[in-house]
Amino acid sequence: MTRTARRTRRTLQVAGAGTAALLALSACSSSDSDSPAKSDASSSSSSSSPKLSGTVTVFAAASLKESFTTLGKEFEKQHPGTKVTFSFGGSDSLAASITGGAPADVFAAASPKTMKIVTDAGDASGTPATFVRNQLEIATLPGNPDKISSLKDLTGSRLKVVLCAKEVPCGAAAQKALDASSLKLTPVSYEQDVKSALTKVELKEADAAVVYKTDVRAAGDKVEGVEFPESADAVNDYPITLLKDAPNADASKAFIALVQSAEGQKVLTGAGFLKP
Repeated sequence: MTRTARRTRRTLQVAGAGTAALLALSACSSSDSDSPAKSDASSSSSSSSPKLSGTVTVFAAASLKESFTTLGKEFEKQHPGTKVTFSFGGSDSLAASITGGAPADVFAAASPKTMKIVTDAGDASGTPATFVRNQLEIATLPGNPDKISSLKDLTGSRLKVVLCAKEVPCGAAAQKALDASSLKLTPVSYEQDVKSALTKVELKEADAAVVYKTDVRAAGDKVEGVEFPESADAVNDYPITLLKDAPNADASKAFIALVQSAEGQKVLTGAGFLKP
């Protein structure tokens, strides 16, 4: 073989080896770049949590109307595709509806006593937790024209006073405060929830009502609030629970978590509720 032929053959061998090396390197690089992508996709898939959707039905004490409505809108904003519906009223009536089979996911009561109606019937899931407390206040007409300054002032015959029914938490608390002061009061009417009692004053159908501080605050300039020391002996704990046959348990747990969170507590204390 001539020197020229040997040189040509060696050049072809080197070129062939270089091509093979490039192909091997390309394959390896392709394999390496594909691997992390698959890993990331797998990781992303495994770490994603189920998306909440559907309706959460909440039965809640009437005094929670303003703050829970705010929290319901916030929940819907945080979880697109969900909707929170409320049924507000006297806790005793709501408890009776739940034990009677009314479909609901969450129950927030204005007293442990009314919550016990639900737990005793076996309709609660887990143990109810106190999330806020509430204190009574006297609601008077704007400007307090009757110069009411104490619970005792309400016992005068010249005043038309409204109380919540005794089986309703706000009514039971009012009676407890009256008993602690050895006072007797005969109202012109007993109302089935705290909002109804407050409305009587707002419409000037009554001179005063014993309601919660939160309701006085929510009414704004429609009424005036008068604090009384006996209210400290009748503070109500508010428990909340997931219901046993909740149609939308996952979203309902998330709503309860929002109520108990720092964000939820900020809304509730801003409305006048006390921390648990």
